[in-house]
Amino acid sequence: MTKPSVLYVCVHNAGRSQMAAAYTHHLSGGAIEVRSAGSAPAESINPAVREAMLEHGIDISAEVPKLLTDEAVVASDVVITMGCGDTCPFFPGKRYEDWVLEDPAGQGVEAVRPIRDEIRGRVIELISSLGVDLV
Repeated sequence: MTKPSVLYVCVHNAGRSQMAAAYTHHLSGGAIEVRSAGSAPAESINPAVREAMLEHGIDISAEVPKLLTDEAVVASDVVITMGCGDTCPFFPGKRYEDWVLEDPAGQGVEAVRPIRDEIRGRVIELISSLGVDLV
């Protein structure tokens, strides 16, 4: 059986999509192939996002924002968009979900925590919908 694959896309790939990717990998124990990308990637991960994830024992400091490519979409079973609008490519046969979430850009860790927690809850639901057990 092949691993399900998920691509998380937001504008800068520095916050929401990075948190979702990290939770997916962590909570699935690697049973899901995970990608993240941005339509206009930032230079680095949002420091408040990095700090908020460390509070849950997940270190994303080595992650680097990546540019969204058609290849990443084609290689994924599920594409989760988070505020990238029409810049996200659409390919028939893929499962698409748009998660409306506040953008953590420019916000401190206090404001990022509720976004992080909402993402964690959505990731748990997604993992379950893919038939993968939580670790």
